[in-house]
Amino acid sequence: MGRLADKVAVVIGAGQSPGESIGNGRATALRFLEEGAFVLAVDRDIDSARETLKMSEQGASGEPFEADVRRVESLKQALDFAVSQWGRIDILHYNVGVSVGAGDGPLEVVTEDSFDVVMEVNLRGAVMAAKLVEPIMREQGSGVVLNVSSMSAIETSSQNVAYRASKAGMIAFTQQFALRNAEFGIRANAILPGRVETAMAVDTRARLTGASRDDIIAQRKTLIPLQGHVGTGWDVANAAVFLASEEAAFITGVSLPVDGGALVKIGW
Repeated sequence: MGRLADKVAVVIGAGQSPGESIGNGRATALRFLEEGAFVLAVDRDIDSARETLKMSEQGASGEPFEADVRRVESLKQALDFAVSQWGRIDILHYNVGVSVGAGDGPLEVVTEDSFDVVMEVNLRGAVMAAKLVEPIMREQGSGVVLNVSSMSAIETSSQNVAYRASKAGMIAFTQQFALRNAEFGIRANAILPGRVETAMAVDTRARLTGASRDDIIAQRKTLIPLQGHVGTGWDVANAAVFLASEEAAFITGVSLPVDGGALVKIGW
């Protein structure tokens, strides 16, 4: 414990969709708190952000904040609050994403409106958040930006047009941001979750498709090479802790899959 002691982390998407499984953002906020960080738990549903903080014994080291990533002024208010509260921002973790819940799907299904919503939330929000935090971290001479992308950005079997495009764009932007800010001591990396069991991946799909949670989990499990461990939001959170910590001080511009080996099978 203490790998992020006294660091200030802004976790955008610290709440989660309704469901039995813990989401990546909530798990990350909890792990950051556990490792000694001060956490601004940002979510469009502030009650969900509050619930995240209440789940932690270190919850008093965090503050909830309501923000909508589709509104740049809302993001700015969140970052300004973090600076006013703790004087700096050491970690920006962007973990907001929508897909089938916003009407995404194969090309014959996706509409102009659904495409725009997915791109606004998944990609534009990440770009704007990084743009806003950049001058803060440059003045500090340090900082870490983590963007939660997806293995869908690379996996050729993905059929959700807008989601895949947005997550691929996130990887490209993360690399660009990393190079742009390397001279200022700022690192930026992307995390590519695979078929992990989260509320968005399982419970939301169950509600939209009518399939049972067990059937969805079982079907996804058949596509994961690594057996004996069920991937969850905690796996993504642990990757985030590593990339945010000094253990990863010489790592920037990478895309780290957390997928049980699924991306290794590309080309087979």
